[in-house]
Amino acid sequence: MSPRAAWPALAVDAWQPTRETLHMFMQVVGKMKMVLSPPLNHWWHVTLLVDSRGLTTGAIPVDDRVLEMSFDFIDHVFVARTSDGGYESLDLADLCVADFYRESLEALSRLRVEVEIHPRPNEVAVAIPFPDDVEHCVYVPEHARLFWEQLVSANRVLHRFRSEFRGKASPVHFFWGAMDLAVTRFSGRPAPAHPGGAPNCPDSVMIEGYSDELSSAGFWPGGGTEGAFYAYAYPTLEGFAETQVPEGAFYDSDLGEFILPYEVARAAADPDALILQFLRTTAEAASRLARWH
Repeated sequence: MSPRAAWPALAVDAWQPTRETLHMFMQVVGKMKMVLSPPLNHWWHVTLLVDSRGLTTGAIPVDDRVLEMSFDFIDHVFVARTSDGGYESLDLADLCVADFYRESLEALSRLRVEVEIHPRPNEVAVAIPFPDDVEHCVYVPEHARLFWEQLVSANRVLHRFRSEFRGKASPVHFFWGAMDLAVTRFSGRPAPAHPGGAPNCPDSVMIEGYSDELSSAGFWPGGGTEGAFYAYAYPTLEGFAETQVPEGAFYDSDLGEFILPYEVARAAADPDALILQFLRTTAEAASRLARWH
């Protein structure tokens, strides 16, 4: 496979209906994982992981068993499995969010896993309660699969980038609140309390997530015609915005972060190399300006 072939095109506008529906599906499952999992710093216990067929919660201890929930973007099903052989699946096509919410809870109940979640999405401007959401009902399988293929390639590069730092670093994981795949490096020093302000999200969530000085990067389906890679530092650093980044990348003052549009990376002769250059340049600037040890 050529370097370019690993990076499929998927226009953000073209798959917006599917993206919005899938986002709500992911929030339901992410909240289930959050309730069932012991808390970890920076909310690392709530995230999803890229796997060989889609996105997974990974293993969640439940009484004396293990539960795993996954989105399979090859067969386009939601799957819940337990270590005692339990198995449930739901077809993702033709489900409204209200249907998915009800049926996924019923599926877990059949597996003898009882869970109660806050039934309203976070980090979205309009937060329709899951049981009432019959507005988001579009799931185009090809769009979901192409997004997952974008995540597979982004996951590969972000893992390579993560391996280059010996300090405290997050896993490469998918945050269902903002629908982004991210990896974060930490200086080891505490940071000023985050001001919060994310839509439909308690400020305490952001305060915990940004409790330490950090340099973060990732990929999400926004910021460009086909999505974007991003990089930022917290707290904000004087001079960071003037960092010289690869051609095609830029600093977005509204977002407060650097952006490398996915379509720019996809069109490069070696997309992996360009993305790594972007990630390394911004991370090195953050650590230098903040005088990391």
